Amino acid sequence: MKTGVVVFPGSNCDRDLMVALELVTGVRPVALWHADPEIPAGLDLVALPGGFSHGDYLRSGAIAARAPVMRAVATHAARGGLVLGICNGFQVLTEAGLLPGALIRNAGLDFLCRDVALEVVTADSPFTRAYAAGATITVPIAHHDGNYQADAATLDRLEQEGQVAFRYAEDVNGSARRIAGILNEGRNVLGMMPHPERCVEEAHGNQDGRRLFEGLLKVLA
Repeated sequence: MKTGVVVFPGSNCDRDLMVALELVTGVRPVALWHADPEIPAGLDLVALPGGFSHGDYLRSGAIAARAPVMRAVATHAARGGLVLGICNGFQVLTEAGLLPGALIRNAGLDFLCRDVALEVVTADSPFTRAYAAGATITVPIAHHDGNYQADAATLDRLEQEGQVAFRYAEDVNGSARRIAGILNEGRNVLGMMPHPERCVEEAHGNQDGRRLFEGLLKVLA
């Protein structure tokens, strides 16, 4: 399984994500610089990490979404390649049009950093196949703009088509229908606000995030 992690100015979770991917896959990910117009051939997964790309200037992820590398990421996704956006990465994916909706300020206008309970809404995707639908897992969050919003028609479509991947067990940040992560129509792009890369080792307190990466490994092995 060959993976790449995009690095933007202001990314601060890229190393965490690389460590998690290498731990599970046994292969060190390639660092993909935001200004590069191409990504290496043969990558199975391109991951966008958390952080504050470009200082969250304008809107979270708005400038990063227009980086040269994102055109290559969009092409990768259109060919069926896997794309994972975590936290700021989720924001970038919505700003780039690879996922619908938008991430806005948390309802309480506070930065939230704690473990949260998530419901796995669907196991029908490469990212969630190692979980059971309906299962509850614990994953950390760390965000200020994690409030997912979309118009009612888009929310209904996400629900009807099984594109809601994760849902907060309780209202955490004001997200519509408590949505914590969504899939694109092709189910090969996942954006999620919680950080699975921060719960992959015993030292993290739980390993619920590890199964996301293990599921991908089984799909791509």
